[in-house]
Amino acid sequence: MAENDDLAPMITGCKKGAPECFSQLVDIYASRLFGYFYRLTGDNEVSDDLLSELFVKLVEKISSFKGGSFDGWLFKIASNIFYDYLRGKQRQKKLLEAQKKQLESNKQKAQQSDNDRIDKLQIQLKKLDVDTRELIMLRFYSQVSFKEIAKMRSEPIGTTLSKLHRGLKKLRELMN
Repeated sequence: MAENDDLAPMITGCKKGAPECFSQLVDIYASRLFGYFYRLTGDNEVSDDLLSELFVKLVEKISSFKGGSFDGWLFKIASNIFYDYLRGKQRQKKLLEAQKKQLESNKQKAQQSDNDRIDKLQIQLKKLDVDTRELIMLRFYSQVSFKEIAKMRSEPIGTTLSKLHRGLKKLRELMN
C-alpha cells in the first residue's frame, strides 16, 4: 500500500499530464489491481481488459482526485469498472437468452408452418385424380426419372411430361 505523501508528486505530475508519472503509478498498482480483478473474475483475459480500462479511467479522472486515500479512490474506480462489467455481462446474457427464445419460437413456427403445408399438400393431393397423383408421387417422392415413368406407363415421354405439367399446375391452384 503506497502512502499518499510518496504519491503526491506523481499525482501532481499526472494532473499536469506527465506520462512518466502515469507510468510510475501503473508500475506501483498494476499487479495489485490485476490480482483484484483476477480474484473477482477468475479470467486472465478479462482481468487484463479491466485493468486496461482502469488505467484509461485513471488518465481521464485523475483531475477529480481531491485528496484523501489514493488507494481508496483508485480501488473505488476499479470496483465501478468491475460492476459495469458485470452489468454488461448480465445484459449480454439477457440478450442471448432473448435471442435464443426468439430462435426457438421461430423454429417452432416454421415447423408448424411446414407441418401445415405438408398437411395441406396431403389434402390437395387427394383431390387430384389417381393417375396424376401417381405421376407426382413417382417423380417427386420416389424420384423416378421421367424416362422411367414413361417406360413404366408405356407412353411417350412427351405425354408423361405433359400430364405431369398439368397435374402440377392443378396442384398449385389447389394449394393457393
